[in-house]
Amino acid sequence: MSKITKYSFRKLCLQKLKSFNKTQRLRKNKTICNKILNIIDINKPKNILLYMPLDIEVDVRPIINKLRKKRDIDVFVPYINGKSFKPVKYRLPLNKSKFNTQEPNFSLYKNNKIDFDIIVVPIVGVDILDKRVGFGAGMYDRFYATLTKKPIVIFTQITLCKIDEIITDEFDIKADYIIT
Repeated sequence: MSKITKYSFRKLCLQKLKSFNKTQRLRKNKTICNKILNIIDINKPKNILLYMPLDIEVDVRPIINKLRKKRDIDVFVPYINGKSFKPVKYRLPLNKSKFNTQEPNFSLYKNNKIDFDIIVVPIVGVDILDKRVGFGAGMYDRFYATLTKKPIVIFTQITLCKIDEIITDEFDIKADYIIT
């Protein structure tokens, strides 16, 4: 029997995520967003990094819209920059990125030295260590490695895709919360 690889596990998880219909996805999105908002309410972050979702990812835009109305939280999203990303403050207008998501215009924020209290990260799957398997580009791993203050990490996924083996690398991000 051959050992499952990160690549083959990713492929299986992506097939599973693509099988959800629109109605199932909408229902799950609402439940997941409410759970994330509860964690936010408990932890009272000043700076939070969310993401602009792909079709198979949890749609966190309702969270972004709710948090933008609060004066005491700064909301950031990734701005794709080569093989990594820079966090940019969420603001309109949004433009289409090279990954077919929406993103604000690029701008530096306070010399780009942001201490995030919470980061919300989409996942394709997790291994037994609760470490992230993403799309394979390593952008979140590279970004996380640059942070001097380690924030609370929340992984989101429409349905849990987990393997009971270690298939991740040492540099892969580990979750504090996995919300599905």
